[in-house]
This record gives sequence, structure tokens and C-alpha cells, in this order.
Amino acid sequence: MKYVLVTGGVVSGLGKGVTASSIGVVLKACGLRVTSIKIDPYLNTDAGTMSPFEHGEVFVLDDGGEVDLDLGNYERFLDVTLTRDNNITTGKIYQSVLEKERRGDYLGKTVQVVPHITDAIKNWIEAVAVIPVDGQEGPADVCVIELGGTVGDIESMPFIEALRQLSFSVGHNNFCLVHVSLIPVLGVVGEQKTKPTQHSVRELRALGLTPHLLACRSAQPLLESTKEKLSQFCHVPAGNILNIHDVPNIWHVPLLLKNQNAHHSILKQLNLLDLAAPPALQDWTRMAETFDNLTESVRIALVGKYVDLADSYLSVVKALLHACIACSLKPSIDWIAASDLEEDSAKLTPGAHATAWETLRNAACVLVPGGFGDRGVRGMILAAKYARENSVPFLGICLGMQISVIEFARSVLGLESANSTEFDDQTPNPVVIFMPEGSRTHMGSTMRLGSRRTLFQTPDCITSKLYHNSESVEERHRHRYEVNPEVIGTLEEAGLKFVGKDYSGRRMEILELPNHPFYVGVQFHPEFKSRPGRPSPLFLGLVLAARGQLEAYLDRHQNGT
Repeated sequence: MKYVLVTGGVVSGLGKGVTASSIGVVLKACGLRVTSIKIDPYLNTDAGTMSPFEHGEVFVLDDGGEVDLDLGNYERFLDVTLTRDNNITTGKIYQSVLEKERRGDYLGKTVQVVPHITDAIKNWIEAVAVIPVDGQEGPADVCVIELGGTVGDIESMPFIEALRQLSFSVGHNNFCLVHVSLIPVLGVVGEQKTKPTQHSVRELRALGLTPHLLACRSAQPLLESTKEKLSQFCHVPAGNILNIHDVPNIWHVPLLLKNQNAHHSILKQLNLLDLAAPPALQDWTRMAETFDNLTESVRIALVGKYVDLADSYLSVVKALLHACIACSLKPSIDWIAASDLEEDSAKLTPGAHATAWETLRNAACVLVPGGFGDRGVRGMILAAKYARENSVPFLGICLGMQISVIEFARSVLGLESANSTEFDDQTPNPVVIFMPEGSRTHMGSTMRLGSRRTLFQTPDCITSKLYHNSESVEERHRHRYEVNPEVIGTLEEAGLKFVGKDYSGRRMEILELPNHPFYVGVQFHPEFKSRPGRPSPLFLGLVLAARGQLEAYLDRHQNGT
């Protein structure tokens, strides 16, 4: 197995995930099979209990793993299906070691960070690296490992030591280290400063790891003099100093790497030049350039709870991007804090309230994504009501679907107290209830998670047609509450149709409102399986409906054109 390790220095948030994903894209374009591992040094066992405001979205895998959002980048860029074990955390490592200690596996030895923790990290990496993730048999050729955080962080030290040992044990020609660093420009001087990167590389070398390539993040392309200075003081050949400067969209990053012959440097270090072909990135280039040249846009109102941090809805944003590009459109996302739509906001923050409603009314479609807790729920209900009553295309995901059921029960059935037991456990009209197998005492990994099958109840519905008239579809879930099966009959008699259910027929997965241009709610998260060039059918349907093109698209599809 060949390993490419991506580390980061100076500051966090430099784009190590995009860099690691882009390296994978270029190596895959050379004809190699690639897998990925993300190391997160935090003590949490996984990302499932983290706040979206602090850590961004929780990405869900087919096997139910709740992982870092960077694994979403890997899946989208490389078109692979990863497992929960592709995300390593300090919590997972220490838990596995302590379980062995309790069983007596260490035979009375004193359990220490070195060698026991470091050995556990190495063993985990080597075991996961050989798991095929691309649908083919046998291990991949290259495993790209991203080490989260910044070199020098105290929590990263056991991983740095384990990776140092790994680089020694696998041999020089099987290990390549790419260090991502920042080249700032001070406003007054206007000079590209190399000192932060010099210090970062010095720290890395002091810990026993020497970078083979530097990936330098900057606003503008690096000057040759800057490269020469970096080469001289960081002991990295000038040809191995890559510049990842700001680009119009992140799909240009693999092209930046290719144009700087990053693949040649990595392949040479890994002794793979004889096995690899020149990178074939024609489709990728076309995709990046197509997006740059789009002029028409579609306005999408995203009404959510965590809109202050766009990474909270990263996969939703990417799915909208994939769908819009398929329609030759640029997404224009209007972020609306759900609480700004509420009546209380009209009194407390009238300006924000008026702006939110004006934004909602000017949008071509409305999307209400997932979330937890009751903050902003009333605003989401108002958004769903507005879309339903004004024939505005609407997509509700997870909580968004539950919101649409609550709104319909209140407005159409006249059940003013209809609610979810998540928000009011004493409601006399519980239209959304706690799942029977959920845990009320433990938060981590106790939801309905991962890929589950939904069976279409009728082929004559928009969702089935968007999924190519399939009898069923498998999508990823992450929820604790679900539509109460006891009220389904009443809701359907009033006009709300549940066109997708699970195998038992008691879990509502997809709802539609007939005689509406596009009013769809889904309990699952279709955004997690959207890919560039292969958009999620539901996001595609939303964008097509916003442009008035959905009916024509479905007709063409029905006719096989």
C-alpha cells in the first residue's frame, strides 16, 4: 500500500480536505485506485454529537457512520463509498485500547501512549486502507490520509508519532507527505511572507516528519522568488512547491495540481511512474469551466436553523450546485434564519423580519433542511405554509418533512395544537413522534442512521419518476422522530399523500402534495449521495420546478429521450 499524508500548518481551515480530495482526483485520473482516511484528533468518538455551529455538518455514510464533513468531500470528488472506519478519532483509538486493557489483552503490561496508542493508530490505518471503497475487489493502490488540526497541536501528537513510525515501517518509496501551509500577505507591506511556513515545516521536521511537497495557500499566485525562498529554507525542491491560490470554484483545485505536475512529484516519490498514465481530467475540466461560464441563476430560499455557518449545510449546498449545473444554472442561495420569519421577530428585530419575508417572497423555490431542537420551528412552519399556499416549489428534508406535516395538520385539518413530541411532549395531537427503538438517555449513534430502502407506493408520483420509475430507492437517514402512523389516514384523506414508505409500511419516507408544482418532503437526506455530474433526483426536481421545466423533463424521461 502506498500512502499520501496531508498535514496542515500555521492555521486551521486552509482547505486540507479539498487538497486531499484533489490529490485523490488527480491520482485516480492517472488510472490508480484511491481510498481515503480522515484523522480527527478530538476526543469525541465521532462527529454525531457535535454542534453544527462548532464543527459544520455531520456527514452520514451508508453504514450509518456519523463522520467529519471532509469525508463528504472525499465521496463527492472520488465517487467512492466510505465506511465509518475511514474516519479515525482520538476517542475511537483510546476506546479500542481501553477495551483491550479491560479484557486483559496486554497481559499485565503498563498501557502507554507509546507503543500501545501509536500501534493502535498504525494498525487501524493499515487495516482500513485495504478496504475497497470503489465497488471493485481488492485493495486500492494509494491511500490518502488527512490529519486534521494543525501541526503542533497537543492532541495531534500521538497521531504524528504513529505516522512517523508508519512512514519508517512502510519504507521511503511507499510514503509521501504533503504539507499544506499559508503564505499571507501583510496589507501594509504587500509582500508574500514565508516565515509562517518555515516555522511550520521546522515544527514538522522536529517531530520526525519531512515534507516531500508543500501545498501553499495564498490569495494570489506565488512569485518565483517566494518559491525559491521556501525551497531554500524548507528543504523542499522548488518543483515540489505547489501553489493552491484562490480559484473561482473548488473544482479547479485538481486542475491546479495537474498543471503544476503535482501528480508527477507524488508518483515519483511513491515509485509509481511506470504504472500510472497521464492524468485524464477532460471531464473534470469541462465541469469546472462550465460552472465558470454560467450566467443565468435561480434563487433558492434556504430556511434553516444554522444559517450563520454555511458549512452546517455543506452537502445541501453541494447538492444544489450539482442540480443547478445540470440545468445550466448558477445557484443563488438566499440564506434565511427561520427565527427571522416568526412573529416575535417582527417585534424584536423588525428589519430582519421584513428582510427575511421579502427574501422568501422573491425566491423561485424553498428548501427546509434538517435540524434538531425547537428553535426556529415556527419560522419553518410559516415558510412551508407560504410555499404550499402560493404554489412555490418546496423540498423539506428530515425535519423539513416533519415541519410540512405539522403545518398541514394545523392549517388544513384545523388541529392548531398539532406538533412533534420533540417540541411539545404533551401535545394532544402528536403528528410526529419519537421512534420506538431510539434511546432517550444516550445521544451518540442512537438515531436511525445510514442507508435504508424506501418503497414507492405508486409509480404515478413525481418522486418515483425522478428516480427513473424505480420501485424503491436507498438513501441515507439521520433522525430520531418520524411521522405518526396513526394519523396517516386522516392526512391522506385531506390531500397529503405519502408516496414512499419503508418495508413495514409504518415509516413514512416521502410525502407529496398533488396539484402542486413540486411539494415534496423526505425523511432521508438525499444530499449525502449527490455527486458532480450525477445530481440527487430530488434536488434536480426542485430546481427544474423552480424554472417551470419539471413537467417537460418528466415527459421526456417517460418517453425515453
